[in-house]
Amino acid sequence: MWIAESESAKFWLGILNELKSRGVKDILIASIDGLIGFETAIKTVFPDTEIQRCIVHQIRNSTKFVNYKDLKKFTQDMKTIYKAPTEEAALEALEEFSEKWNTKYPYAIKSWYTNWESLSTFFKYPQEIRTLIYTTNPIESFNSAVKKRTRSKGAFPTDDSLLKLIYLAAMDVSKKWTQRQRNWNLIIGQLGIYFEERLSSYV
Repeated sequence: MWIAESESAKFWLGILNELKSRGVKDILIASIDGLIGFETAIKTVFPDTEIQRCIVHQIRNSTKFVNYKDLKKFTQDMKTIYKAPTEEAALEALEEFSEKWNTKYPYAIKSWYTNWESLSTFFKYPQEIRTLIYTTNPIESFNSAVKKRTRSKGAFPTDDSLLKLIYLAAMDVSKKWTQRQRNWNLIIGQLGIYFEERLSSYV
């Protein structure tokens, strides 16, 4: 566990370098939020890592520009992009989405085009892997559970006291992790095929 006053790309670069020095040889796919510079930090240390930007974060960032009366229709149309069966179909849906909404909400549309390379990574994989990597919600859920513990304490006299509380919170949350990831055996097999060359070099 690491503690810092704020999250930044520099902070993550330090963590990634430490992980590498401690024996992490490769990261196949990284699911990330929209922190500026995070992708660059990952690529600097693990250049072959594929980046999947969180679709849920992208949806939130897009809808914050949208008037409430348009929200339902806007989100329905946006769903045709990330629910598309292929990247080609997703790009066609994005074009239709842009034609319909770009005049009214250009910033919301622009972010899809700007981030497309990292938003579209999951389209190359089967549904089981897509479900695993398309969002950072699992870690967001964990973070939320930890924050519930830390918020109630106010200030901490030392970093060590904070670390101890986070550790205890993590141990408590992990008690609920009693089931394997759905279709995990299938996912492992699929990853073994997609990344056969990279994985074989570490076996």
